[in-house]
Amino acid sequence: MPPETVLELRRVSKDFATQRAVADVSLEIPRGAFFSLLGPSGCGKTTILRMVAGFETPTSGEVWLNGQRIDALPPYQRNVNTVFQSYALFPHLTVRGNVEFGLRRNAVADAEKRVREVLEQVRLESKASRRTSELSGGERQRVALARAIVLQPDVLLLDEPLSALDPQLRKQVRGELRDLQRRVGVTFLFVTHDQEEALSMSDEIAVMNAGVLEQVGTPRDIYTHPGTRFVADFLGAMNWIDGIGVRPEAVNICPEGRKAVVTGVTYLGSFCHIALSLEGGEAIAAQVPPGAAFSPGQSVCVTWNPTDEIHV
Repeated sequence: MPPETVLELRRVSKDFATQRAVADVSLEIPRGAFFSLLGPSGCGKTTILRMVAGFETPTSGEVWLNGQRIDALPPYQRNVNTVFQSYALFPHLTVRGNVEFGLRRNAVADAEKRVREVLEQVRLESKASRRTSELSGGERQRVALARAIVLQPDVLLLDEPLSALDPQLRKQVRGELRDLQRRVGVTFLFVTHDQEEALSMSDEIAVMNAGVLEQVGTPRDIYTHPGTRFVADFLGAMNWIDGIGVRPEAVNICPEGRKAVVTGVTYLGSFCHIALSLEGGEAIAAQVPPGAAFSPGQSVCVTWNPTDEIHV
């Protein structure tokens, strides 16, 4: 039985004065999923988020939540919550005060119990009485998540929430965010331009380009079977050889095969990036184990498995 759809966009478009930001996008987001909108800056993904939240109105098309059309409703009548890049926390309040804020406004009966449970879920119960200014970047993000989750939204909207963190912390928080989503079970609609972020966390990814939806699928599907050349290139490094796509990790340097010359070697810790020039002049790349010894100017041969070829 297919999963129930909690959020649906039906042929949604958004026009601004000088451009069409979103063009005829249709999406179905399953309940309980970690669903990512992935694409370069300006591709329309944040505009979609803002239309779901009610901060923008579609020029055409419909937005449905839980079987109800919501695109004409004001933001406060939609059971969705947004976590912004800046987190927008109240610095004068404690962690508990930040998390309680929305519940106090809505006069929820079991507010104290819900706050306690959510603080446990984000593992901040021991820091409930601290000011947010005393917390690390990762902890502040968890406060922002807790403040949104405590309101029990049908969908939690996350607009590039990891972009303010340094690279090492981003990787750590990535895992925490995915674990939290699984524990809580709230549907996440996550916007990012970071391919690794989307691939490592998502159940499904929608890849966007210039306002258009290019492909929707699981991380593995869209990486190994991209539907367009844009998706193939955007999801990771790609060699194009005679019109066929081959990922660098699928290229083998071996005694027999197509002749090539090594043009550069870059050590990257877990692997070496080898830049090569084929006989016909095409520049390609291969990834090899870090201990492999190659040097610029060296003549080699390359092969790849036909099953690793990408045809788009």
